[in-house]
Amino acid sequence: MNNNEQNGLLTKNGVNYLIPFILITSCFALWGFANDVTTPMVKAFSKIFRMSVTEGAMVPVAFYLGYFVMAFPAAMYIQRYSFKNGVLIGLALYAIGALLFFPAKMTGMFFPFLLAYFILTCGLSFLETSCNPYIYCMGSEETATQRLNLAQAFNPIGVLAGSYVAMHYVQARMSPIDSVERMALDDQQFELIKDHDLSVLIQPYVYIGAFILILLILIWITRMPKISSTASNKPLRQSLKELIHIKNYREGVIAQFFYIGAQVMCWTFIIQYGTRIFVSEGMEERAAEILSQKYNIAALVLFTVFRFICTYFLKYIAPGRLLTILAVIGGVAVAGVILFTDVNGLYCLVIVSACMSLMFPTIYGIALRGVGDSNVKVASAGLIMAILGGSVFPPLQAAIIDLKVSFLGLPATNVSFIVPLICFVVIALYGHRAYMRHQIYKEV
Repeated sequence: MNNNEQNGLLTKNGVNYLIPFILITSCFALWGFANDVTTPMVKAFSKIFRMSVTEGAMVPVAFYLGYFVMAFPAAMYIQRYSFKNGVLIGLALYAIGALLFFPAKMTGMFFPFLLAYFILTCGLSFLETSCNPYIYCMGSEETATQRLNLAQAFNPIGVLAGSYVAMHYVQARMSPIDSVERMALDDQQFELIKDHDLSVLIQPYVYIGAFILILLILIWITRMPKISSTASNKPLRQSLKELIHIKNYREGVIAQFFYIGAQVMCWTFIIQYGTRIFVSEGMEERAAEILSQKYNIAALVLFTVFRFICTYFLKYIAPGRLLTILAVIGGVAVAGVILFTDVNGLYCLVIVSACMSLMFPTIYGIALRGVGDSNVKVASAGLIMAILGGSVFPPLQAAIIDLKVSFLGLPATNVSFIVPLICFVVIALYGHRAYMRHQIYKEV
């Protein structure tokens, strides 16, 4: 058997990983669902608890903080045990966090929801820290970026499902009373409406929590192969010392930090952006929010389609070069979001999602290039910790909106998109530098 037969897209050392690939890829859709059923909740929580945009932005802070806190513990756990055990722990925490939404609703307070989000995303951190390197190792290193993009292509299916559920089963069923009217309610009326809206809001989380428990049992009873490393017990300190001296990896973690920030901002504040436009045209607030969510779904559909398209292009265009091209186009689209004050800006924001489709798995695959099998689990944890960008950047953008920062007569919502514009500049620079390094390596 020749080397090409032994190592391919889904084979390594003659072992076929098709079934494990299918099972683990199913988890990609699950964290996609959690991410995008949650994105519109920033606006929903702000209305339900009569909070500012900045206070509502504590939802993504709690959500992505769980990724940061649990990434290295997850890496150490799977380093000692296995990818499968890491997936099972991740699913268990995911289910617990989701089911905690019911007691959180019973308290009638905002903080318990943040705790539930944190626990849920500790589970997502376990899942992503386990699943991404697992997929990475299910074939040759040469096809790793393509394989990651293929697995990640199923993530938007969950994203679309989450966004659809948020629009039709949460936003559309919440009380039609807008934010201004809610402020004028007396305490008794406010509590009645808050209780109704929270009952609506928690349903997707309770149902997905129950579904995750069933999936956990199915994966637990399924026999999964172990992918071993020649130095799987390498000390964490040694791995970190080696990784920090790899420029390509170090810059990849930074680029991932900025990418996640850009993604969360563009998908979170599209609701505020569209609502401002449609309300200024005479539409009532609830209808404007639902219409804005439809644009968000359009953006996610584009994201899904372009994930497959870009995966195909990777056969012909180097990952670093394609990443640079898309980051530049994305930056130009964000500039349109800032400068247009009508629906054209919303169209530009939808286009940005097409550009983002390739970025997470491509940055991930490029950054892991050359780290070695013995360091891949710890290196993966560092890239998952970079998801902290989703906690850091949204409050900055929300603060610009709340402070009503204006520039050249542009609305504060428009001006706030200068933050994701900066993120795309950083991503473009990383893509270019990674491409140039790879070209030099190939020549040598």
